[in-house]
Amino acid sequence: MASLLVVLGCSHGRAGDPCVHGPGVLVPLGPGSSTIRTVFVILMENTNWSEIAGNPAAPYINRTLLPAASFATRYFNPPGLHPSEPNYLWLEGGTHYGIHDNDDPAAHHLPNRDHLVSLLGQAGIAWKAYQEGISGGECPLSSEGLYAAKHNPFVYFDDVTGGLDVNSPVCISHVRPFEELAADLQVGKVARYNFITPDLCHDMHGASACETLNQIHSGDAWLAQWVPAILQSSAYANGGALFIVWDESEDGDYPIGLIVLSAAAKGGGYSNAIRYTHSSLLRTLQEIFGVGPLLCDAVRATALSDLFRVFP
Repeated sequence: MASLLVVLGCSHGRAGDPCVHGPGVLVPLGPGSSTIRTVFVILMENTNWSEIAGNPAAPYINRTLLPAASFATRYFNPPGLHPSEPNYLWLEGGTHYGIHDNDDPAAHHLPNRDHLVSLLGQAGIAWKAYQEGISGGECPLSSEGLYAAKHNPFVYFDDVTGGLDVNSPVCISHVRPFEELAADLQVGKVARYNFITPDLCHDMHGASACETLNQIHSGDAWLAQWVPAILQSSAYANGGALFIVWDESEDGDYPIGLIVLSAAAKGGGYSNAIRYTHSSLLRTLQEIFGVGPLLCDAVRATALSDLFRVFP
């Protein structure tokens, strides 16, 4: 299939938005089909890669995942981008939209339609977000208990929430309780793009209500409990890829984790020292699904193709 040429363009930005405005730029997006059909992304929190690699508190990551995976040793949050919320938004749209705090969507809902799941929807590609700690009965616009809206980028976009409507059918059908993932995997009902957010006690973030203060161990144990269900599913076996990524580093801009598991990945513990950012993962997802335009900073990013044997 011939390569698809798309026009780069970012619109509706806020002050400080790094999107390039003005004349579009033709960008080759790549083939419209991919070896990878189903993608799972798990977001972990606030941990430097140096705190995870080789850490005995993370035995599942170090002894099971890394020997089987491809991983990056120089993957960063975008320069100077903190705290969590703008990093989650960046993974969805290639920009922080001028947001530099962790406020709920009531303070920051966005009219933008230039973001990944909007492009997926336009292309007829199913997506779903699995959020630990929500009920599923309404659109989870407010942080509550161990659920943090700042870790759920989709509820910041008006085209998902209907403009802060807790009864938005689009939001309720796409943003589901994490507990539904296991059953969806068993019966083959997962979407093609699946974004998974553990709660504050399981994502290495931590909270006062958590049973342990060892956040790395808690997150590693959660991965050990749930990742096997993904890797043993038919969706993963038939062209699946799992990306485990951390949102930001602690105390500055240091490398954070990016782990890839897929039959299409080089695997076997392969790693590289190419500099990547969240824009790299976003560009990779756009190339896998063949949707464009490349979103904002993704046009300048290096895709994660070196971590794969076959890409996209």
